[in-house]
Amino acid sequence: MKPLYKRILLKLSGEGLAGAGKSGIDAEIVIRLAREIAEIRNSGVDVCLVIGGGNFFRGAKGIGDFTDRSVADQIGMMATVMNALVLKSALNKTGCAATVYSGLNVPQACELYSFRKAMQSLENKEIVIFAGGTGSPYFTTDTGAVLRAAEMHCDVVMKATQVDGVYDSDPRVNPNAVRFDEISYDEAVAKHLNVMDMTAITMARETKMPIMIFAQAQENALLKAVCNQVKHTIIK
Repeated sequence: MKPLYKRILLKLSGEGLAGAGKSGIDAEIVIRLAREIAEIRNSGVDVCLVIGGGNFFRGAKGIGDFTDRSVADQIGMMATVMNALVLKSALNKTGCAATVYSGLNVPQACELYSFRKAMQSLENKEIVIFAGGTGSPYFTTDTGAVLRAAEMHCDVVMKATQVDGVYDSDPRVNPNAVRFDEISYDEAVAKHLNVMDMTAITMARETKMPIMIFAQAQENALLKAVCNQVKHTIIK
């Protein structure tokens, strides 16, 4: 298989790290993902990563009305830092150099995000993991992913999800849901498809950043997606 892209930003689901469990880390899944990511890097593709924190924290839901949205978002950002550190360790075990750059300042754990340093890491053939979102509340990891992809001059944002593309409704609930092979940014917004938040899609449109949506759970899904060998939807 020949990679279709030279530089990608891969957006992984935090919930996907939990496996059959609803929270926490499934070590076997992390190791499998790390090996696939290492294979992509070894194929000559520059790899940026963003991972959610849903396996640890899903926002303000369930923790009471006493929590301010800004505080809840900061907790969520810290959850993404935890996942990034786990994935970095797994990547290092495969022999791949990786650096975590966080939008949230956690100096004892990882580097504070710097465009210059992150770009240098990519040029040094390291895998770059972006954690902590943008460092500010009210922005999702999807928005952070599109922002970092634009800054790093990536060819595409590849979002690994629980389904194999964008549908007009949830295929896990509606067996008659219709999947799109390709859809425009404006259509994704107009149809309220909820594949990404509106800020992320608007930023992707403005920066002309294509978004690939595919299923994370397929065998060798990450490498196959980079080589355009999996069922997916392109938003552009």
